[in-house]
Amino acid sequence: MNKPTVLLILLFTTISYYAVAQQSLWNNSQLVSPQINNDNSVTFRVEAPGAREVKIIGDWLPSAGQGSGSVTMKLDEKGIWSYTTTPLASDLYSYLFVIDGIKTNDPNNVYQIRDVASIFNVFIVKGGKGDLYSVNDVPHGTVSRRWYNSPSLSKERRITIYTPAGYENSKEKFPVLYLLHGMGGDEEAWIALGRTAQILDNLIAQGKARPMIVVMSNGNASQQAAPGEASTGMHKPNMMLPNTMDGTFETSFPDIISFVEQNYRVISEKKGRAIAGLSMGGFHSLHISRFYPNTFDHVGLFSAAIMPDQQVKSKVYDKFDETLSQQQKNGYKIYWIGIGKTDFLYQANADFRKKLDSIGMKYTYLETEGGHTWTNWRTYLSEFSQLIFK
Repeated sequence: MNKPTVLLILLFTTISYYAVAQQSLWNNSQLVSPQINNDNSVTFRVEAPGAREVKIIGDWLPSAGQGSGSVTMKLDEKGIWSYTTTPLASDLYSYLFVIDGIKTNDPNNVYQIRDVASIFNVFIVKGGKGDLYSVNDVPHGTVSRRWYNSPSLSKERRITIYTPAGYENSKEKFPVLYLLHGMGGDEEAWIALGRTAQILDNLIAQGKARPMIVVMSNGNASQQAAPGEASTGMHKPNMMLPNTMDGTFETSFPDIISFVEQNYRVISEKKGRAIAGLSMGGFHSLHISRFYPNTFDHVGLFSAAIMPDQQVKSKVYDKFDETLSQQQKNGYKIYWIGIGKTDFLYQANADFRKKLDSIGMKYTYLETEGGHTWTNWRTYLSEFSQLIFK
């Protein structure tokens, strides 16, 4: 093949490539999904003319065990499957489609969030809690990913830190909320699924929360960082990791406090520190605050796991009652517990509250509808952050 012929083939190949790219750019599906209607009902649409059945899984639907419920969508003559909800309360919701048994995301919705190893589409219904989770026209804080050295774990580790609007130009010292994720999560969980930056930006702008720094660590002591963000590469996220609830993370926690207090303008006293977390992070918050009983003035347990597995042996979990009583004697301002009525950890929390009642340890308690869900945990963060550092 001569040179002019080769050049001609390359030219036509290039033109064809860009033609396809332009077609994809300008002839994308015009379907709107999700469409939030005037009455706060939401319509979903997906084009799948050859499908036998299409369902939508959404966290507003009645739950099926520990997972979200599903409903079958309707097919029209154009091959479009659709479903419209009843009016929804203001909140942030997640969903995905199931097309002939295969889970898939909504191709018309670019807004997605990873939860452990699953990717969900999300949308917000405004007019209430959803406003708090939205980006509004208010001063915005800064979210950064930092690396710190953990001598206790013999590794460099990644951490997510929110600083409030105006921090960079201020000389003020700020209080710190250490906010911990649940099992399977990492240092990305609270900032993505929890909408931490949006919640704090909005509450601070409204004067309902004090400007604070929020430190979101990785509670998986075996990890350097979230999957894909460490030298271990782009591996699939896993719920069951070593050294998560065996005392390792709790004993290493002073490394995080040291890094923050050496690198940020903070109130490095008990009155300027709060710790809170969901599920496993609630477990960590309970035991860190008790194991270091004069470190935090504010403690939040969100759907918390309470006691370790009986086979786990660590000095962190020894003398539980003694160290809890010492924490009480040292004094604190807020000890806050939130749990959903159908949460699988409800009874464990009820038993723990009985223990607190028996020793006269005061706490604030919020019981909500629903179970072990981000819908609840965002609410708990919103409530807790308005009480601390006052």
